[in-house]
Amino acid sequence: MNAAAQRRRRALARGIVARLRAHGHEAFWVGGCVRDMLLGREPGDYDIATSARPEEVRALFRRTVPVGRQFGVMLVVTRGGEFQVATFRAEGEYRDGRRPAAVWFTDAREDARRRDLTVNGLFYDPLTGTLYDWVGGRADLEARRIRLIGDPAARLAEDHLRLLRVVRFAAQLDFEVEPATWAAVQAGAGAIRRVSAERIRDELLKIFRPPHAARGLELLRSSGLLRKVLPEVAAFETCAQPPTWHPEGTVYEHVRRMLALLPADASPALVWGVLLHDVAKPVTARRDPQTGALQFPGHEKVGEAMAREILRRLRFPNAEIETVAALVRHHMQFKDVPHMRRATRRRMVLRPTFALELELHRLDCLGAHGRLDHYEIMAREAAALRQQPEIRPPLVRGDDLLGLGLAPGPALGALLAEIRERQLEGELTDREAALAFARQRLGEGRGPEAPPPAS
Repeated sequence: MNAAAQRRRRALARGIVARLRAHGHEAFWVGGCVRDMLLGREPGDYDIATSARPEEVRALFRRTVPVGRQFGVMLVVTRGGEFQVATFRAEGEYRDGRRPAAVWFTDAREDARRRDLTVNGLFYDPLTGTLYDWVGGRADLEARRIRLIGDPAARLAEDHLRLLRVVRFAAQLDFEVEPATWAAVQAGAGAIRRVSAERIRDELLKIFRPPHAARGLELLRSSGLLRKVLPEVAAFETCAQPPTWHPEGTVYEHVRRMLALLPADASPALVWGVLLHDVAKPVTARRDPQTGALQFPGHEKVGEAMAREILRRLRFPNAEIETVAALVRHHMQFKDVPHMRRATRRRMVLRPTFALELELHRLDCLGAHGRLDHYEIMAREAAALRQQPEIRPPLVRGDDLLGLGLAPGPALGALLAEIRERQLEGELTDREAALAFARQRLGEGRGPEAPPPAS
């Protein structure tokens, strides 16, 4: 969001407060926007808390959407975006570790006290510039500290997802967790298993978002939550690697370093490719019987299946699962780059996931031995291919060979593959040359009865 859009969004959020106040209601900015503002960051969203009931909010604004009327939550929709407007509320007992059994409307002070973290419990009046802090959030912001409001164990028992939210905000803000809060998270980590996979996935996506992904991993590990939500990744901690290629040590340390190196704009697919590319090393590890060297035979193939299972368990979209699985499957192919034919390297570049594969390989190297020679070969290959867009589509297709009299069958496929191979090698550069080559092959008797050998 550019600066002009941010100013407009801020003005719209202020205008909503002003309209509510003009009609006799209390209204404040609340939560993350106040926290970010005090930290000198531009808020991404503005949430508003008010004494107005949902029906009163609906009457005051042209377009509203009830998104949680039983909790007093409405969306006010403007041309500049949507703003959540929630009635001050208090909550009764939580019986399922997710939702309160009862909700009733109350005042601003009680509304602040029912929130989870002190740094998210601050209220701000944008019309007067007054900050209201009934939970000690400002002191915790200044101390760079994450603390649950009230009794930590009780707050975590209300909504078990707060276990991950403590980790997420500590990672995102680079804050320390207050000791009593941290002890409660460690003691209650097992309760995260009662939370739906979708809610866990959404928190993990935020925890592993650059640039705080490595700290998120560390906090998950030290809290005990990693063993509960990603036990396959927790196994990295005791999985050694050969020092020649991995002087950094365990798979855990390797992945942690890679997460720390992720670019700020890394896609979730790349993040999870980093996290899971070596997921099968703990289960495939063995010692060579002659040399005693550590080996992980087939870990990329086993890892592909494991990655699919993990992402399905967390209810990732199918397209995302396929992309991450491809990254895991192909990541070891880069070790053979210097010995590949040009056609093989070009086929790699033409894969739809290649850009992500190349970046994963770069991070893989930097998180281990630090050598980028294979990365540079493939980066040059990709750059060269960008200058030759005519190579991307095949020069001929099956219909072309049928038109030359070749019958459907294995020989047709084999000849197509040979022509494509020679195209990628640079030996055939246009359609006429490819058709001439096909006629030559047919004239030599290399048709259906004698398919061409693999090149």
